[in-house]
Amino acid sequence: MTFRDLNLNNVLYNALDDLGFEEPTPIQQQAFGMVASGKDVVGIAQTGTGKTFAYLLPILRDLKFSKQDNPRVMILVPTRELVVQVVDEIEKLTKYINTRVLGVYGGVNINQQKQDVAQGLDIIVATPGRVFDLAMSYVLQLKSIQKLVIDEVDVMLDLGFRHQLLNLFDIMPERRQNIMFSATMTEEVDELINEFFVTPERVTVAVSGTPLENITQQRYDVPNFHTKFNLLSHLLKDRETFNKVLVFVSHKKMADRLFDLMEEHFYGESCVIHSNKTQNYRLRSIEQFETGEHRVLIATDVMARGLDIDNISHVINFDTPHYPENYMHRIGRTGRAERKGQALMFSTNEEQEYIKIIEELMQMEIPLLELPQEVEISKQLIEEERPQIKERHNPIKRNNENAGDAFHEKKDKNKKENKGGSYRAKIAAKYKKPKTRGDKNYNKRNKRK
Repeated sequence: MTFRDLNLNNVLYNALDDLGFEEPTPIQQQAFGMVASGKDVVGIAQTGTGKTFAYLLPILRDLKFSKQDNPRVMILVPTRELVVQVVDEIEKLTKYINTRVLGVYGGVNINQQKQDVAQGLDIIVATPGRVFDLAMSYVLQLKSIQKLVIDEVDVMLDLGFRHQLLNLFDIMPERRQNIMFSATMTEEVDELINEFFVTPERVTVAVSGTPLENITQQRYDVPNFHTKFNLLSHLLKDRETFNKVLVFVSHKKMADRLFDLMEEHFYGESCVIHSNKTQNYRLRSIEQFETGEHRVLIATDVMARGLDIDNISHVINFDTPHYPENYMHRIGRTGRAERKGQALMFSTNEEQEYIKIIEELMQMEIPLLELPQEVEISKQLIEEERPQIKERHNPIKRNNENAGDAFHEKKDKNKKENKGGSYRAKIAAKYKKPKTRGDKNYNKRNKRK
């Protein structure tokens, strides 16, 4: 099957030809007719299977030219990077179409975005928080929304956007087409579908948790952080094999810690992204990694979804993810567009339980490799790895249960007692305070008496 079988128009065919795309992916084949029908659609497909084009192609085919100011299509995504990426994909497909598209997200000047919205647009791509702020300022009117796309909805709910989504549903017209794409189906996602979707068509390309066949998975058992870094350093010395490496860590502090070590041993070869970095810094890091200026990108799980970078040779799980779905989306960054990919996982003893859950979800065992002899086993521990000392029965520590009075006498000013109402009454009698605020002559009258 080719894109010519999808009954697109010539301008979209021309754009696809320019991009060099000939055959649609399975999710694009199956979802095209459902989205084009105008019915509510729920698509479950793994990362890297072409979900973005799956909803963009039918939407753009049927989007007629209009001069109205208010948008007719809204696409919600969880992160700023995805906003930029989806806008870029739309601009590629609308190369020969007069379509106005705008991406908005938090962390930048909202006043400039208000001006951009006021110029009029057809499609708005946004994170839920910022688009709700624009709607509440009455600059952005959502009364004309005909199609709502929620991409990577599982991540959106994980990041706490449920409240903003519900608020947006309330201010949009009820008669609209809802299109939702997710890599995993969770109870929270299912509740959202049952509440707001009307008998949705469902399309599932791959069972949630099934690994992509073109990704080779392997793992190492490593005792601690510094040994993990020694292993990573050993692997990265092979620059020809490990030419474009995406390293995932568990949290922001770990990302900065690993980046600092990388700068010491591989200066200028790595970059880092996480939610504490500024928008410009994050975009610049992704661009440097994509162009090959840096061959290692260190990222947290927030960046694992929808990050579309070609030709990633290896995904390395420096920390074993606690949730198996996160593992799936991490390794989905490699092996894209039917290319071969490599995924490695480093695990400490404390992380072994997470490996079992991941393997149960995938219904397969990840092959365990032995540590290379050249890798030094470090005894140095980071703060999180050091044992926590709990002094339950310390004989030297003073027991305060039978403690007596303080060792010094209180000063006179600290011996005063708060006598409450009676004390205030005595003060009022002493200083002859007025009974009412406006009775200035009260004291004079009492003196005459």
